[in-house]
Amino acid sequence: MLDYTDGMIHVSMDPQDEPVVLGRGSLRFPVELRPPRGFAPEDPGTWPSVEGRLEFVGGRLLYMPPCGDTQQAVAPDVIHVLKKWAEAHPEFSVGGNEAGMCLRGEIRGADAAIWRRGDLPPPSGKYRSVPPVLAVEVAGEDDDEDETALRSKARWYFDHGVIVAWLVLPRTREVVVLEPAGKDRRYHSGERLEESPSLPGLVPRVEDFFADLDLRRS
Repeated sequence: MLDYTDGMIHVSMDPQDEPVVLGRGSLRFPVELRPPRGFAPEDPGTWPSVEGRLEFVGGRLLYMPPCGDTQQAVAPDVIHVLKKWAEAHPEFSVGGNEAGMCLRGEIRGADAAIWRRGDLPPPSGKYRSVPPVLAVEVAGEDDDEDETALRSKARWYFDHGVIVAWLVLPRTREVVVLEPAGKDRRYHSGERLEESPSLPGLVPRVEDFFADLDLRRS
């Protein structure tokens, strides 16, 4: 069992055992968990119930704690930007809430993603099995300041067929646009993202991603 309460990690291998309590700073995330009996990565119903986020990568079940208040404020603004654009582009489908995808036997979740609607099978209650056009990651308090973890996840996206990745950085109020060929563009407040040929007309302002944070500071 793994639980996250009052900024502490509570871990026990058996529900009858007294949990070991670890401070968040004493662990390096993600933490690898032992999969439960009957675990089938492609079936969401077999995943353990934890307070936090899970992914299955390289044969390992990985745990991250719940999002902090900054990340959870920015992620809805990202979804709002994408959904507003998608209203005029119904040929695309926007996913959020740790948008799950099962690609080549591995399962990961993006803070937001855009798929071509025509690529998607009918809804099944399981993970989407085709790569999105765009995957978005919002930096949280456990992400390295040099963006190492986020860039590593972007490489995974590209290795599995994703075309564009955005890294949204609340601390510096920046958005970094990455593409498989290694093109790296960094945008600041007051600028608009350049249009990608794969996402016509999607040219949001950088400040639109941080609207809630700016309201809280005013």
